[in-house]
Amino acid sequence: MNDSTREQSRGEMTSMTQKPRKGRRLLAPWKDSLEKPVMYHCVTRVVDRRFAFGVDDKEKFRTFMRMQENFTGCRVLTYCVMCNHVHLLIEVPPIGANGLSDEELLLRMKHVHNEVAVADVARRLEEYRKAGRDEAARELHRSITYRMHDLGEFMKALLQRFSRWFNVQHERTGTLWESRFKSVLVEDGVAAKTMAAYIDLNPVRAGMVEDPAAYRWSSYGEAMGGGARGDGKKARAGLVRAILAHKGCAADARHWPGKVSKEYRMMLLEGAEEKLDEHVSASGEIEVRVVRKGMKKPLVDAELALLEKSRDVGMSQMLRCRVRYFTDGAVIGSRSFVDEVFRSCRGRFGEKRKDGARKWRGAGAAAAGILWSARDLQKGIG
Repeated sequence: MNDSTREQSRGEMTSMTQKPRKGRRLLAPWKDSLEKPVMYHCVTRVVDRRFAFGVDDKEKFRTFMRMQENFTGCRVLTYCVMCNHVHLLIEVPPIGANGLSDEELLLRMKHVHNEVAVADVARRLEEYRKAGRDEAARELHRSITYRMHDLGEFMKALLQRFSRWFNVQHERTGTLWESRFKSVLVEDGVAAKTMAAYIDLNPVRAGMVEDPAAYRWSSYGEAMGGGARGDGKKARAGLVRAILAHKGCAADARHWPGKVSKEYRMMLLEGAEEKLDEHVSASGEIEVRVVRKGMKKPLVDAELALLEKSRDVGMSQMLRCRVRYFTDGAVIGSRSFVDEVFRSCRGRFGEKRKDGARKWRGAGAAAAGILWSARDLQKGIG
């Protein structure tokens, strides 16, 4: 039984109080839909939140991430590997009513299994087919595909594989991650695009770079710095899907040049703008101090003018801040989207609760009325 099945089974036996209980993941009720995208923002942090990852570690995490993506069929739309935590926006498409052909199964296996293991499965499948043992072939498929198209299995395999490599490289033992990863169900459209920008702006908010394009271990940095092939192309395809999934656009990097990259760049610019604060000094003079380093306003204004942007200043200012709704909101999207998830998962919430959508406050107030969440956060919301 995989992670999704276990959690759904527990959800049928117990009900929640005012919000989803800690440790119980809220999964999309339409997970097998061919029409409605299923996207999650996942966050995992290093134990004690210590700054553990260097250049080689970040590169290896990205390598493992792409391997797991190719094997499972899950799509990494946006990501950012920081020094002590990782953000991923993941789409989990259904495997399809007809499953995978033998050829597709073996091709996917090559991304995470060695040649001997793949050859062994190929041999057994061939024997079963020749002997007319189709049920045995289906069972062999199931023993492998249960790890595909599943959020829990994707994250579990990725984090375990990286942990084993990291412990060997750094001659350490024990757990690497402080707890189970967090996940938030995200609606396609405005919510997914805003979440993508929030993830790509992480290194700017942390003061590591001024321009998000300068950070190599993020989707935007990879998309801008990568070549026409390989992972640069894959990063661009992921961003296209995050931005245009609501229009039915597939993950295709060919859509990136032009309007799509321009609009996303404009969205990031103001979120990357240097954050200043005015205060009155002891002498009574107004002093300006830099609260967070970033791109200087004249540079932002000049590039925005070239891009001919109609600005949404409120949303851009929100993206400069750390907003807890993006990691703890359980479900993020339009009011109708959050209410739909609430109705579909009614048993996961307390009897006294009448509706699902909760209005954003604090640091997320700029998105109030545009984005809603399933959790009404009470503390530390800015």
